[in-house]
Formats: sequence, C-alpha cells, structure tokens
Amino acid sequence: MPTLRPYQTELVQQVSQSWRAGHKAPCIVLPCGGGKSVIVAEMAKRTTQNGKRVLFIVHRKELCEQIERTFRWWGVNMRLCQIMMVQTACRRISKLPSPSLIITDENHHSKAASYRRIYDAYPSTCRVGVTATPIRLDGSGLGDVNDDLIIGVSAKWLIEHHCLAPYDYYAPDIADLSTVKVRRGEFDAREAEKVMLERKVYGDVIGYYSKLAKGMQAVCYCTTVHHSQAMAAQFRAAGIDAAHIDGTMSRQEREKIVEQFRCGAIDILCNVDLISEGFDVPDCGCVIMLRPTQSLTLFIQQSMRCMRYRPGKRAVILDHVGNYARHGMPDDDREWSLKGRPKHKGNAALPIEADEFITCQNCYAVYLKTLEACPQCGAKPEKQQRREIEQSKQTELTKITGFTINTKTPDECRTMEELQTYAREHGYKIGWAYYQMEERRKQHHRA
Repeated sequence: MPTLRPYQTELVQQVSQSWRAGHKAPCIVLPCGGGKSVIVAEMAKRTTQNGKRVLFIVHRKELCEQIERTFRWWGVNMRLCQIMMVQTACRRISKLPSPSLIITDENHHSKAASYRRIYDAYPSTCRVGVTATPIRLDGSGLGDVNDDLIIGVSAKWLIEHHCLAPYDYYAPDIADLSTVKVRRGEFDAREAEKVMLERKVYGDVIGYYSKLAKGMQAVCYCTTVHHSQAMAAQFRAAGIDAAHIDGTMSRQEREKIVEQFRCGAIDILCNVDLISEGFDVPDCGCVIMLRPTQSLTLFIQQSMRCMRYRPGKRAVILDHVGNYARHGMPDDDREWSLKGRPKHKGNAALPIEADEFITCQNCYAVYLKTLEACPQCGAKPEKQQRREIEQSKQTELTKITGFTINTKTPDECRTMEELQTYAREHGYKIGWAYYQMEERRKQHHRA
C-alpha cells in the first residue's frame, strides 16, 4: 500500500488540528510537485473509511479522471466519493447527497461564484483546499473562502531533499513588454502573439533549446493556439519532433499526442495553458516559456513543470520573456497570507524598465538618462553598444542565479526595476519609484 512522506503526514495532521481548533475551511499550501494529490487522497480515504461522503471539486474536465485514478490507487472508497467539475456540481446541488468533507483542487480559484454556491449549500460541512499559490491574479487573498492557511515545506526544501529536481534558469536580462497591453490583469494574448512571433526579439528559441537542452523532452508554453502551432512547425522544420496540443482537440487526439510524448516519439509539446494546473503529463526535462504572464500562479505552475524528481536529473528552464523579472525564481521563498498582497492601485501594465532611467554598467547605480555620466562614479553610458543591440533586436539568454524580487527595504533596491517591483508588492502608487530615484539623485548632489 502507498504511504505518505513524513512532511505530507504532518500536513494531514495539521488539517485535523485546524478543524479541532474550530476552523471550517483550511487551505494547504505546498509547492508544485510536493504531492498535494496524495495528501487529499489520504484525507478522502480516512473519511470514506468512516462511512462518510466526500465531494472533490476541480475546475477542468481533464482532471476528473486523473484524480480518480490517484484516489482508486490510494484506496479511497469511490462509492462514497464524488469527483466533479465545479460547474457540474453547481447544477446538481439539489440532487447531491450531503458530503461530510468538501475538497477543493487548485484552491486559488475558489473565490469564484460557482465555488461559493457549493460552499453556501453545505454551510456545516468541513472543507479543505490545496494550492501552490493562495492568491488571485489581482493579488487578493483567500480570506473570503478560507479561515486558515497551513503552509507546507518550501520548494527549496523539496529540492534539497530530492523530492524535486534542481534546475538551471536561462532568460534575457529584461524582456521589454511595455508595448503589450494588459487586459483584466493579464497580458493581451493577441498582442503578445505578435511580439513573440518576431522570434529574434527574444532570442533564437530553437537555437537555445539545441544549445542548452538538446535531447531533453520539453513543454513549450505559447501565447495563443496559432503561436503554439507555429512554434511546433518551426521545431519540426529544424528536424526536432514536435506537436501542438490544445483544449479544442478531441480527447482521443490529446491522449494520442500525450502518449507519443510519453514514449519519446515527440521531443517538444507546444501548448498555451493546457499543460498547467494539475494536468498529467509525462516527465520532461525542459520548459520553454514564450508566454509572458502577470500571474504568479501560472508562472509557478509552468516553470516547475520540468522539475519532477529523477536521480541525476537537472532541469532546464528557458524563459524567453523574462517572467522571472516579474515573479522571482520558481523556488523563491514567499510569505503567504489569507489577506494576499495589497492590490496595486495603478496601471498593471507598468513596464519593467523605465525609459527615463539608465543603469550604470560600472557601479550599477540608476540615474536619469538626461545626465551625461553616472553621478555616482562618473562613468559614461555605452551608447554605441546599446544602439547596436537595439538595431539587431537580438536578445541573448543568460543563466540567472540568485535573482530575487523579495527586497526587504527600499534602501536595498539598487535598480529602477527593483524599486518598481517593491512598489507593486506594497501597493504604492505609480510615482513612488520615480520619487525615490529623484530623491537619491538630490541626495547625491547635496553630498
């Protein structure tokens, strides 16, 4: 019989303690690959063994059969456990037998009206949710639907203890997406598609895969279906076996492609968002990110897709759109709260790099472009080198190590992008970062 790892057992115990303490709806937070499915399978098994009913709700049809296989393998009494899409459960509320436990998969979706309708129908039923990122795209927390956060081990811990594979991360220093509009808190897919189809702007996708991850099976995340199809065709034209997969395909088509990937007949699997939350795809060694996103949840789900553990494995993440500059590294330590992050009051489309400032390549100070030289060290900007880069539109991918956006104080922010990130994380107004830079310039002149 399968058994839980010690840290997974501890999480199950903490949920029981939370219920005993009077909480009704705790949420387990555990990184991708930490085994959330088997944790809830254990809770469902214990509940059904006591003759009580379980309702497990998911947000995608593809996940129903996947979680049912896990539950049956774990020994859950499926006669007392129903696994349903949230929309289906909503339609059948009046006909469903009353559950003793409601489990919510990918719990960051649970603030939606469909989930709340189910919760409201069973006000006395205990609930538990699982997620790697307990926030919404707008930065709001889950305090409206959950009353306790149970934080598991970190991604760094999982890597150190051989539960996740270590990784190498490659990306451009900064991916300029300032021309792409933001709609409802996310980059506009059509505009992002136009930018990303200009391949040279963000580096030679196929060239860098061949150089840094040759021979590895990879999942490639694209901006739209058209973009995904185009990338699969480009890989095939370069002699690399690739296929596109999307939700409009029949179930048989998708299963056939995934099975080909599983057997090694396909090297690159291109998609938009299908292979993200909870989707069961065979082990791969590389992720290619061509889809810019403002969503921390989506970034973590996609970037960590290649980090399933295997002895001797070292994953490769090729981030051609600089998502790391918006979200940090996949295994960064993050502080979670039911309150979420303060909502940013300004335009969510703030460009990462401000046109008014320049970073000194000698001492890394940030100063106004109108100045002829760095006020800190006197070095002049390398104008000719910058012009050549802009003309060629060729972006180099470099290995990213030690990057973090979790700056503790404003004084520790050395670049404009770090100040803007700090401002977004703390809900400051748009002009705060510019004010900080101007004050630093004044202080330098006074000194």
